[in-house]
Amino acid sequence: MNSKELYRRLNDILSNISEEDYPEIYNIIENEMDFSDEEVYEEAYNIAGELHEADGTKVLPECVADFIMEVYSDELNSGNMDAACDIGSLYYTGRAGEQNYKKAVEYYTIAAEGGCRQAQENLGYCFYYGRDMPVDYKKAFHYFALGAFDGHLCSLYKIGDMYRNGYYVEKNEVEAFRIYMHCAQGLTEDNTHLVGADIMMRLGDCFFNGIGTEVDNKQALKYYQLAEQMYYERLESGDFLIKNCYTHVLKNQEEARQRLNDVLPGYEWTK
Repeated sequence: MNSKELYRRLNDILSNISEEDYPEIYNIIENEMDFSDEEVYEEAYNIAGELHEADGTKVLPECVADFIMEVYSDELNSGNMDAACDIGSLYYTGRAGEQNYKKAVEYYTIAAEGGCRQAQENLGYCFYYGRDMPVDYKKAFHYFALGAFDGHLCSLYKIGDMYRNGYYVEKNEVEAFRIYMHCAQGLTEDNTHLVGADIMMRLGDCFFNGIGTEVDNKQALKYYQLAEQMYYERLESGDFLIKNCYTHVLKNQEEARQRLNDVLPGYEWTK
């Protein structure tokens, strides 16, 4: 895709979408139309990536989805394994109009075999939850381990989940709690918005239920409140996959508060 073609495609998108309906997509295209011939291929991929994440609460407009898929396919044909992971993500979430776990796994596998760590982590999720395939905890652990070795906190806390539940490995709640705490210590400004809520929820669960540690309702409430705020922000941005987690932390917060209220002194002598 040369610069002239890229310019034409972006202009076509602008003429086919409403700024009111898709403000993020519209603004990205307006701001990203200044490029040179030497940068065109990199710019096309970067623009596609930004559009992929924009206006995340809605399905992508067909013209945008077609553009993104074409750019990703061109990148994959040029040897960019990350693009295969990107295509897999579109099929996994259905944002491009078709949710198809089998196709997602197909592209994740291509990317994973090419060394893409994110795709390996994503395959771990597919095998862990059985996305149009039998659950396979051995393969899930394998892929999560690859991600964890590369510093992916999502992969690491999923390994914690496997120790917590005894999936493929011997059940060890103390080890699960230790892993979750290690994940919390690894949070930074760059990754907290992506994984912080999941880690906070798990620590809340540990203190709430006494998983690998003593029951501590104050600590449980603290971590659940942190998780609530982070999950809310992710829901606002379109991450619909975590709706159940958000509901879970709200429910357990109420019970933790009730437990704490039940042990407060009565202060009957006060007026």
